[in-house]
Amino acid sequence: MLLSLDAATVRFGGRPVLDAVGLDVAEHEVVCVLGPSGSGKSTLLRAVAGLQPLDFGRVLLDGRDQAGVPAHRRGVGLMFQDHQLFPQRDVGGNVAFGLRMHGVPRGERDAKIAQLLEMVGLPGAAGRAVAALSGGEQQRVALARALAPRPRLLMLDEPLGQLDRSLRERLVVELRELFGRLGTTVLAVTHDQGEAFALADRVVVMRDGRIAQSGTPLEVWQRPADEFVARFLGFDNVVPAAVAESVASTPWGKLPVPEGSPQGDRPLLVRPAGVRLVAAGDGLACTVVARTFKGTHVSVRLRPRDGGPLLEAACALRDAPDTGADVGVGFDVAEIDVLG
Repeated sequence: MLLSLDAATVRFGGRPVLDAVGLDVAEHEVVCVLGPSGSGKSTLLRAVAGLQPLDFGRVLLDGRDQAGVPAHRRGVGLMFQDHQLFPQRDVGGNVAFGLRMHGVPRGERDAKIAQLLEMVGLPGAAGRAVAALSGGEQQRVALARALAPRPRLLMLDEPLGQLDRSLRERLVVELRELFGRLGTTVLAVTHDQGEAFALADRVVVMRDGRIAQSGTPLEVWQRPADEFVARFLGFDNVVPAAVAESVASTPWGKLPVPEGSPQGDRPLLVRPAGVRLVAAGDGLACTVVARTFKGTHVSVRLRPRDGGPLLEAACALRDAPDTGADVGVGFDVAEIDVLG
């Protein structure tokens, strides 16, 4: 295992910011740590980098305990959200920084810089001034600088956080392809679910200094571990339920649940795709209170006629009812999960 955290603990003012975290990252794996502000994800990154000492536990790289090993000797690369480029140096000078620190002979640097800039989509940009670059271009320079020393582990702290959405969506695809081509091992932290799910082989969701769930993007999306994870991922259709065999009693009435679901009093998630609109008079009687165009579908907010929490349905544009319309609602058991 390239990276292992063993009961990693950091306390600020007696409060655990990292609380006995255990995490493994395999060679060539891309892991994204996802969580809200204050969940401990950036502290985790800083602890691995050697910028934040542990109060308890261990950070191991290639099986070697890093206690007492300074940041510059850990062989890891770290790229921050604000890029932290040197404004007085041109693009080539920024990329060359890590190469000089690692003793790469001057004669080899220019070729290496040109190769790295080509790799990140900035061919021939070595002589450009940093101040003349767009935010996306600065991001690429910071990435080239971090990759230059060929770190065994590349760590990214909110790598695309300062970019507009369209640029983020394009760059995350490019990063995924680049890391796969290079075989780079990556540990990234972000609060953006879309970014994490597009980039990662494995997603780790943190809450209050602990790991709430770890799994492939598909596993985490399809099977949130609990109500916190489900709501953090943007699912609003979560209600208390009493589950008995294959039926759950909920504020929306009796709903089917998958065979083998946990029994008893549990939170229940219905994904928007599982809220099926049917003719008024059938199913759960609801009124459309809002609709929001999402690009690939329309999010329809529904108020149950007889009370209960609002429901969100995902509809094709051509099928989305108008605000104020009366509709019926059915539920697709394949899109229902009983949470832990």
